[in-house]
Amino acid sequence: MFKPLNPLLHSELRLAIMSILLSVEEADFIFIREKTGATAGNISVQLEKLSVAGYITINKGFSGKRPRTVCKITPQGVKEFEAYVEALKSYLNP
Repeated sequence: MFKPLNPLLHSELRLAIMSILLSVEEADFIFIREKTGATAGNISVQLEKLSVAGYITINKGFSGKRPRTVCKITPQGVKEFEAYVEALKSYLNP
């Protein structure tokens, strides 16, 4: 039986962001932009969606005089990501 895929994580960019955040303690906006190759505007929109869902936290501050945005995956985000992977497996091995 096929498990439903989480539509929030089924977006290529949101899935990439979650994958990055799962593999590091935290990541700043520039690191995420470099790893995904996406535009700053698109990343901002997707980060906000993930944050509103409770999958990530976003902390804005400064590093010296430069603004710095740091993202971390939440325990809920880890749980949802793992559930998404399990749902994908149901399509690979029906």
